[in-house]
Amino acid sequence: MFTGLVQALGEITTKEPRGGAVRLIVQGPEFATEAQIGDSVAVNGCCLTVVEIAGDTLAFDVIPESLDRTNLGAQEVGDRVNLELPLRPTDRLGGHFVQGHVDAVAKFSGKSDSDGDVRFRFSLPSTLRGHVVEKGSIAIDGVSLTVASVEDGGFTVALIPHTLEVTTLGRLEPGDPVNLEGDILAKYVAALQNANAGGAGA
Repeated sequence: MFTGLVQALGEITTKEPRGGAVRLIVQGPEFATEAQIGDSVAVNGCCLTVVEIAGDTLAFDVIPESLDRTNLGAQEVGDRVNLELPLRPTDRLGGHFVQGHVDAVAKFSGKSDSDGDVRFRFSLPSTLRGHVVEKGSIAIDGVSLTVASVEDGGFTVALIPHTLEVTTLGRLEPGDPVNLEGDILAKYVAALQNANAGGAGA
């Protein structure tokens, strides 16, 4: 379980194919010293397991399922990624509950800046349209954000300068893929509604 508050920016130093999987090695200054082999780490919002530690680098094996369902398969050596260690019971919950289970990959559509009001727009995959609501929570590449608006097959978020500086979001270009994870509460509500609708028609 994570909070969506990025703790460090890492840089991919190695991307090594291993059959259908990929070994990703990520350099994360200071961050690596806190992790242990077997730990979970959110990498661009995708929960991965640390399989090797060497100095300030962490290695992860990314299986085909994760490569197909996230933007990690599109990442290349030199790309930056958002990193977060899992939530401890004593930590403050500054963001929202993030599982590290990516629901869909969306596209960054562009941004607007009106006198410091910076808004980023993203496409909204059909599988998430019932889970994304105005003022609700969403994780974009592992960053906990509040939905500012939902319209026309897309949604927007408002970003502060700090978030743009300390995460990968400030480096996005139109068309770039991003990982989306909808709010866990919205998922359960939608599942219950679907179950009740199915029961009513039976």
